[in-house]
Amino acid sequence: MTIAAGPEPEPDDAAVPPRSPGLGRASAILASGTLVSRLLGFVKAIVLAGTIGVIGSAAGDAFAIGNQLPNNIYVLIAGGILGAILVPQIVRAGLHADGGAAFINKIVTLGASVFVVIAILATLAAPLLVRLYAQSGGEAGGGFTPAGIALATAFAYWCLPQVLFYALYSLLGEVLNARKVFGPFTWAPAVNNVVAIVGLLVFAYLFGGAADNNSVAVWDLGRITLLGASTTLGVAAQTLVLVLFWKRAGLKFRPDFRWRGVGLRRTGKSAGWVFGMFLATQVAGVFQVNVASTATGAAASVSALNNAWLIFMLPHSVIAVSIATAYFTRMSSHASSGNLAGVREDVGSSLRVIGLFITFASAALIVVAFPFARVFAVTGFADVSAMAFVIMAFVVGLVPFSAVFVMQRAFYALDDTRTPFLIEVTRSTLFIAGALSCTLLPVEWVAAGLALVTATVGTVQATITFVLLRRRLGSFGGRALLRRHVQYLFAALAAAIVGGGILVLLGGLTSDGFAQATLASAMVTIAVIGAGMASVYLGVLFLMKNADAASALSTATARLRR
Repeated sequence: MTIAAGPEPEPDDAAVPPRSPGLGRASAILASGTLVSRLLGFVKAIVLAGTIGVIGSAAGDAFAIGNQLPNNIYVLIAGGILGAILVPQIVRAGLHADGGAAFINKIVTLGASVFVVIAILATLAAPLLVRLYAQSGGEAGGGFTPAGIALATAFAYWCLPQVLFYALYSLLGEVLNARKVFGPFTWAPAVNNVVAIVGLLVFAYLFGGAADNNSVAVWDLGRITLLGASTTLGVAAQTLVLVLFWKRAGLKFRPDFRWRGVGLRRTGKSAGWVFGMFLATQVAGVFQVNVASTATGAAASVSALNNAWLIFMLPHSVIAVSIATAYFTRMSSHASSGNLAGVREDVGSSLRVIGLFITFASAALIVVAFPFARVFAVTGFADVSAMAFVIMAFVVGLVPFSAVFVMQRAFYALDDTRTPFLIEVTRSTLFIAGALSCTLLPVEWVAAGLALVTATVGTVQATITFVLLRRRLGSFGGRALLRRHVQYLFAALAAAIVGGGILVLLGGLTSDGFAQATLASAMVTIAVIGAGMASVYLGVLFLMKNADAASALSTATARLRR
């Protein structure tokens, strides 16, 4: 379906599009589940860092490579296609006499069959995949040694079957989301994290902490099996949880191998562009990991980037993904009925609400980067500093990253996957050029340089996406969005000044300060700074009579009272 639109007048700046109770409730369910899951994910990452190390840990980087491979393959083969294509198609199929049951049975049967084959092939190709991502180096550090590559390959054999479970989780979850059963999809990862944490605690009990395990030489069959198996078991548990909620969505699955006649050809055509988009992303990812791995064993490298990205993704997942996922279903409904005004309202409203929270999160994460880094880097202030600079460099691009996420889904709702593909090819090309330039940096700055390139290129991508979406959809309040984001930025700067003062008072920038003394003191510092900055941020926005801030606070207060 192709929808063209001419320009519309800018909406009034003070106007706040009404949010339906159902949409607000869906966003709250998604946000709460994501928050719990992400917090448990942080606990898992902290325990993992304390168990095998982060900065300068060859074993930590080897595990990061092996455990990252299933995610990369899943995103390339299934992740984007499922999220971008299935929701609009299931919404449209829901208009059929059977409520979309035939389409769902066919697509789940097809997906499960394909994912089994892909997982088997990926596992068999583990040595080739590790070689593709890991940059070889010398025994003295600055790249993967032969032993390090062998360890990464052993982890890959254990972790690559996760491709099947990740894909099934996404497939089942998107079906539930399209049927407006939002909770299980965001709460299921909590089960994954609990299983993984238990496995790590058992590992630490048996084999000790980072000082005992950061060297590749100590990793025997027992260590590899326990860490690899418990990690994959967690992903499997995450998937099986969703099966329990299938009947709640009014569905009864019956395998159907007759893959014709329910719009699968149309789905495949749209999915082709999405596959191309994620292929471009993964090509860029290969360059990123190869450049980062030149610092393995010597400085911040693959593991540090993964942990910094985890911190970066916390506000994006809890705020942007939760809100955008709920809006996406409504966008798809509006687009399928030709209601362009509804799509424009959804895009403008979601960008303003997400911008309100994400701008504050960006400022807060930059201020608390040093105590946050202390949570992961436990071997000295030099490692804390290295991790902190990677975090700050990533976070510079948080607002445009979240904006792109929303605008891409507007294109998907309009059944246009070609435009996001072309934008992503441009972004990936720019990123590869920037990543290669990072090889000229001193080894201790490679990871931070890659993070800054990511943020810079993401900002360019957001600008291009906005321009093209406006051309396709018509105006969705560009001037109003700009005014609101200027207000958010001004309030965030005021909050950052206050937060920075608290950080200095608590010794967050010195090796012997309270904020750097222990993991607990670092967490207390983060909480104190966060509370202080939030008060200032909201206060400044209220002084500027920002309607979005008032609406958000009113909604939150009403829910807390209930």
